[in-house]
Amino acid sequence: MGNRIKGSTSLSGLLGYPIKHSKSPMIHNTAFEALNLDHVYLAFEVEDGHLAEALAAMKALNAIGFNMTMPHKHKVVQLLDEVSEEVKIIGSVNTVKNEKGKLIGYNTDGMGFIKALQEDGVDFRDKKIVIAGAGGAARAIAVQLILEGAGEVVMVNRTLSTAEEIVNTIKSSIPSCKARALEMNEAVIKAEAADAAVLVNCTSLGMKETMDQSIVATPDVLHSGLFVADIIYDPPKTRLMSIAEEAGCRTMNGLGMLIWQGAIAFKIWTGQDMPVDLIKKEIFGE
Repeated sequence: MGNRIKGSTSLSGLLGYPIKHSKSPMIHNTAFEALNLDHVYLAFEVEDGHLAEALAAMKALNAIGFNMTMPHKHKVVQLLDEVSEEVKIIGSVNTVKNEKGKLIGYNTDGMGFIKALQEDGVDFRDKKIVIAGAGGAARAIAVQLILEGAGEVVMVNRTLSTAEEIVNTIKSSIPSCKARALEMNEAVIKAEAADAAVLVNCTSLGMKETMDQSIVATPDVLHSGLFVADIIYDPPKTRLMSIAEEAGCRTMNGLGMLIWQGAIAFKIWTGQDMPVDLIKKEIFGE
């Protein structure tokens, strides 16, 4: 990348801690350069307790917008001027747009997952979806699936009360939805996946520290018509995905979700479509 920074260049970035490992600067700066947009994207390590100061700085510097990551995605909601409808249900923000000093919060995680599903040709509308885990990503995905027409969402989690809280929040906001919470174990996953179209792993099992672990142990837990999505993208093929492929399932990792949630944020800030195919090729070699 050549030196394209000028006196007119506008700022965007990522606020969180720690974030030095983030791929977001590469993704957004590649897109800005490809479209000849006069913006730059940086990573700002903002420790807990300094979020309000960081938001004031973004306003003062007239940033076009920025992304939020841990540990600030929930706390930032109360500090913004306005939030989107999905944020009111999800309760967390990963994208902020600065509109002439008014900070507006969005959550693009769930829609990023939906776009990745659609890219893989997965029909989820009116279908049953099983989601393992009950963290921020699971909440965003569950809410967006319901909003986009999933027939039923079943959340399974080791701590049942956490999954129940998400389901109750969804039901209070979308009374017509069909959603349940169950305590997670392999027998429950097998029973619930039997008539499901999609199984989504939103737990950390399968990441580098737990590469040899999975939410299921054997292929017979899954049926061949099930689509298995793991939101982990490093490693690119998790233990769950390998087991699912043995069962004859189609699979996807979290790379598509990562790219598409960024692409939706990019559109919010710039009004233009991120060159997704270029990003896949330049950043991830796909």
